[in-house]
Amino acid sequence: MSDVKTIFGSLQSFHKGGVEVIDDDPRNYVFSNVFDVAAKAKAFERIAVGKNFEYVVECVRAEGTSPWYTCAHDEFALVLDGKVEIRLFKPDRALLAPDRSGAVALTERPAGRAMGRILAGRGHLALLPKNALYQFHAEAPSVMTIQTIQGPLTIERWAEICQTA
Repeated sequence: MSDVKTIFGSLQSFHKGGVEVIDDDPRNYVFSNVFDVAAKAKAFERIAVGKNFEYVVECVRAEGTSPWYTCAHDEFALVLDGKVEIRLFKPDRALLAPDRSGAVALTERPAGRAMGRILAGRGHLALLPKNALYQFHAEAPSVMTIQTIQGPLTIERWAEICQTA
């Protein structure tokens, strides 16, 4: 039995990786590395790295302070590298129609009350409740994924981020 060593990637240390195709066309598969995507991303861009019908996993480079966001459905943020503070706020009224998909960014925080904050590090998963507002803050570049429904902030860069050969 051989020894297997698990190596965790980070924004500063990752291997792009790839898919080894035996008897098929590599274009039939999708593979990207979230650390590679985040290394090339602007702060708080929400770049799709996984998709199943309308559901997406977005890769986010957290650096500095994000705008406030809201969403008509629950979302989940998973910190993969670094430390991210998630600030939660409950607006006085819902800001989006219940059937609206995906998160939207706000230009200012509306009236309401603070709900608290989450201090998340590598491996921490946080619920971003529907109709709440949330804001990310990271002192140093960090990497998150957000599980959500594709919306106006979702960026698709498949040709740039996926292995094609």
